[in-house]
Amino acid sequence: MPKVSEFYGIRIYFYFDDHPPPHFHAYYGEYQALIAIESLEVIEGYLPGRAMSLVVEWAIARREELRRAWQQASQPAPIAPIEPLA
Repeated sequence: MPKVSEFYGIRIYFYFDDHPPPHFHAYYGEYQALIAIESLEVIEGYLPGRAMSLVVEWAIARREELRRAWQQASQPAPIAPIEPLA
């Protein structure tokens, strides 16, 4: 499970050969959520409001990179890091 980004205590991961729909895993403290790349809806889990807002802001700006990372994880191939939220 490669970590692709980390910002403000939030860690973003992809699992190799994971199930559809395309999504990423976000962790913040004891919270975790699976978030769909296209809709940015929580598929499973929960993140507190502020953490979720930061994840959505980050994901909107990096949607193409997230799509690429999903494809790389599906092969599985090395996943390039994605810039954190500045």
